[in-house]
Order: sequence, then structure tokens, then C-alpha cells
Amino acid sequence: MLDTTRLDVFAVFDNGSVGRPELTIALDVASRSILAAVLRPHSTKGVDAALLLAEMAAPAPGAAGLAAGAGDVAGTGALRPHGRRRRPAAGRGGAAGGGAETVVIDRGRVFVSEAFLAAAQTLGISVQPAPPRQPAAKGPVERTFGSVNTLFCQHVAGHTGASPARRGANAESEARWSVAQLQDLLDEWIAVEWQNRPHEGLRHPSMPAVALSPNEMWGALLGTCGHVPVPLGKADYVELLPGGVEADH
Repeated sequence: MLDTTRLDVFAVFDNGSVGRPELTIALDVASRSILAAVLRPHSTKGVDAALLLAEMAAPAPGAAGLAAGAGDVAGTGALRPHGRRRRPAAGRGGAAGGGAETVVIDRGRVFVSEAFLAAAQTLGISVQPAPPRQPAAKGPVERTFGSVNTLFCQHVAGHTGASPARRGANAESEARWSVAQLQDLLDEWIAVEWQNRPHEGLRHPSMPAVALSPNEMWGALLGTCGHVPVPLGKADYVELLPGGVEADH
């Protein structure tokens, strides 16, 4: 499932202004793994969503060792100081990522743009629109956004709260991070915290009393479905980019 929302954190944009960046994620419903996450200062474009598909298909090298080697952070609810952090690989899904056969989208202009649909066709991905006027059809990704906002955003400087009534008088003045820095923080939180956090909705038939983490559920499902990473070269990424003026403008 793919979807977009405004993050509940103020960021400092390149021009010095302050605002809430937009977050787009790709969620593997079976394991609740966040396969890819992209932050943009303003509105996400069709080309951003297209590259999100590529990130799902071909995770960055080195992802497999990140979660296992970060035990000093996992479960503490704290992030290491910026200078001591390692930049995690963007692809996840059991620290491995994976190409999708089908993605479920809403009918927002980003996901029905020519750039996105062409990228999906190039990667052999079927695009399935969610039923109109049925918010529950995308319940898993909406709940994941809620978890990001409560479990991650509330610990970040510049947290806005869920509504103006739940924030301080000068929340904008507390913004400290650029969008790129927030992306780094979010990438680490997903790889270290989210992927290793037990999820009450993830149960294995042989261990129904144990709540599994997204990484554990991904590992359990590999035995059933298998996994084949999709290597993408420079030419593949160029092909995913829209020609000329962006199609969704």
C-alpha cells in the first residue's frame, strides 16, 4: 500500500522557511514492513512516487547488517547524536526490501500521474486503486502513519502535535532539522525501531501467542513466498524518470 501524508514535525526548508514536510511510504501489508519512505518539503510529485517503486525493488547495499548491529539503540526510544549515527540503507522489508507484484493506491494525483503509472509498468507492477469513499480499505497504511506520528515525531524537535490545540505556542521556533536530516532520522528509526518492534497484528500459526516484529514476520514469510531482489542499473533509473516536463504538472 502506498500513501502520502503531512508529517507532524516542522522542518527548516532550504529557503529558511519552516513547514511540515510530506511523507510518502510503501507498506508491505503482510509483514507491516515499511519498504520505502520519502520526505519532500512540499507536495510529492509523480517522479518521487516513481522512484519510491524503484527503492522498493532495489534496496541500497548494506541494509542486511543494519538492524542486527544497532542493538545499542533498539528499544530505548532514543536516537544517537547525529555525528555518531550511521546512515541506514533506504530499502527495508526484513532488512532486504523487495519488488511488489501489486500496489494499492488512493486516487490522488501523484499516484495516477503518467510518471508513476509508466514507472509501475516498467517494473512490472500492477496498480490497484482503493475503492472510492472507503477509508477502511487502506487501514493498514493509515494506522502506520499514526504510529510514525506518535512513536517517532513526538521525540523530534519541532513536533507539531496532532492538532493546533495539542502543540505549544511557538512550535515553529523549535524546528531544528532540515528535510534531509529528518530523512536520515526517519530512515534510522524505521530500520532500527519500527522493523524490530513487536506488532500485535503479526502472528505466526505455529506461535499464535507471540507478537512478531515486521522483520520476524518478513523472515517467516520468506519460506512461503521466497524473495528475489531486482537489480536496477543507471539506465533503469533514467527510464523511470518522466521525459520533458513532469507529467503531473
